[in-house]
Amino acid sequence: MDAEPVANRRPLTSRSTGWARFLTDLLIRTGVSPNAISVISVGFAAAGAALLILRPGAASLLVLALCVQLRLLCNLLDGMVAIEGKRQSPTGALFNEVPDRLADSLFIVALGYAVGEPALGWFGALAAAITAYIRVLGGSLGLAQDFRGPMAKPHRMAVLTVACVLGVVEGWIWHTQWALLLAAWIIAVGSVITCITRLVAIARQLRAR
Repeated sequence: MDAEPVANRRPLTSRSTGWARFLTDLLIRTGVSPNAISVISVGFAAAGAALLILRPGAASLLVLALCVQLRLLCNLLDGMVAIEGKRQSPTGALFNEVPDRLADSLFIVALGYAVGEPALGWFGALAAAITAYIRVLGGSLGLAQDFRGPMAKPHRMAVLTVACVLGVVEGWIWHTQWALLLAAWIIAVGSVITCITRLVAIARQLRAR
């Protein structure tokens, strides 16, 4: 994770919380690098995705929900350690983006396979990756990076987390997977809409120059 201009950081109120600052200070004291934290986030995604595909069930869904939140926690802390701890690196920008795309893809593709719709999972992962590409493209054109939704990364992960919890209840009562299937569709369609909203916003700003 590298230092970024404030306009290019995802706005997160959790950065100002006491627990986030405590964990950041702890990681700074232990000497863990921001880039290592970014890589660890992919490990959580891979573990959750593999468990969902290989051993589907209530326990796997709960672990997946936990892995999603741990991935997001890593995404929060890598930036805070880099900036607050002044531990930026020349390759930080790469570690800021590439692990995120891998983690997103692992979760969303696994979701598609879990509901028996692998094509939907792959499409959702592709659409999610393109939302990030458009955001970074706007930055390369001299604009502030646009983190708007309706299905930005935090929204995708929130949908997946809620679907996992609902899936546990649904599976226990009805032995169905409608919550997971609905989540896969919401992520895929919502990501496409997000691509459109970001492209429209970039075009509007370019015309206003």
